[in-house]
Amino acid sequence: MNNKKTRGGISTTTALVAALSVGSADAVQAADGATLYQEKVCHSCHGANPDEPTIPAYPKLAGQNAVYSLQQMKDIRDGRRTNGLSIAMKAVVGSVTDEEFQIIAEWLQTQ
Repeated sequence: MNNKKTRGGISTTTALVAALSVGSADAVQAADGATLYQEKVCHSCHGANPDEPTIPAYPKLAGQNAVYSLQQMKDIRDGRRTNGLSIAMKAVVGSVTDEEFQIIAEWLQTQ
């Protein structure tokens, strides 16, 4: 393999490995998000497909901005959001970590 230096001073091999690693991390993140969405029982209300909630009162989560979703999930868990159906969700998300919320939110944004 050609291992010439690029303009930034890194080798082409290093650049290729870095690019592949980022792609792999995104794939793992997506798989983890889908798994967590199921394990944390999000699908029970928001649907197996997050674009099809089980009842119309629950919001569609697919494609939602990850930053917004993350903040809403944390606010519900931490008791800062208490409107609507958030009381039902609070009981379910009490043990979900910030990192798990982040992974789920990023996955939902891609759906």
